[in-house]
Amino acid sequence: MKTILGIDGGGTNTRGIIQCGGETIAHARGGSIKRLRVGVEQATTNLRSLMHELYQQAGVTRVDAASAGIASASLPGVAEWITDIFHEFYVARSEVVGDEVIALDAAFHGGAGILQIAGTGSNCIGRTASGTLASAGGYSSTLGDEGSGYWIGLHAVRRGLRAYDRDQPARVLHEVSALWKTPTLTDLVLYGNATPGPDFAALAPIVSQLALEGDPVALSVLEQAAVDLAEFVLTVHKKLLRTEPSVTAIPVAWTGSVLEKIDIVREKFASILRTAMPGIEIDTKATVSIDGALWRAQQLANHELQELPQPATQ
Repeated sequence: MKTILGIDGGGTNTRGIIQCGGETIAHARGGSIKRLRVGVEQATTNLRSLMHELYQQAGVTRVDAASAGIASASLPGVAEWITDIFHEFYVARSEVVGDEVIALDAAFHGGAGILQIAGTGSNCIGRTASGTLASAGGYSSTLGDEGSGYWIGLHAVRRGLRAYDRDQPARVLHEVSALWKTPTLTDLVLYGNATPGPDFAALAPIVSQLALEGDPVALSVLEQAAVDLAEFVLTVHKKLLRTEPSVTAIPVAWTGSVLEKIDIVREKFASILRTAMPGIEIDTKATVSIDGALWRAQQLANHELQELPQPATQ
């Protein structure tokens, strides 16, 4: 029986699972391994600590194959850095791919589908049955990530400040001030513009609660987030149809804390897609990304994995 390792490296934390013969024998969660977020040294420490814990739980000294999905996989040096650490832990075969790749395979196991990710960041990737790939979004918190937790927090503060200037209700500013411990508006603005800046994604639950209470600023942000996420899916769908005109409806799956935990966003997201593409199949439950890493690791261990090309920037 093959022993396999799957890793899902998100912006906030990293999850790892070791399986043997389809049975989970170790499961652990550690700090982020996204180097842009925590720095090279801390990311390295976090990955090694996670590997040590997993190996100790599983009672193993090596694994046959590992697949790691991480948002920054395409950045120079990231894949090599993770691969080097895998070698330290005697991983026989391994790969490092984008987090969207493992999420797509968690949902569709190499088949056709479109996967919308909306967690700390956002990204959309789709694939036809013949393997044609297309993507939209995923251009980082500075240049994109519309509909993500970071985007929601940032734009809630922005719209709150606009409402304040217009003498309109701006409850979000009071809630953010309490979280950030900024007693005055000037303090809030200074902290919001600080380098390094605050974790805007941490504001998403606050915005969600305010929206449930009917706050117009929070509602407007979440509704726009749903529109943006749905537009990513529609864009990818159109790209796939252009490359393969014979393709009809492609199923849609989703993952990430925004779509999983914020009902307003998820319901409007699905409603927009069903209106635009009647009869479209949309998963009702969130895709568990690490399942895709485990599936890919198993294919790798069996020497059956065909390398998936990373979607080009379009």
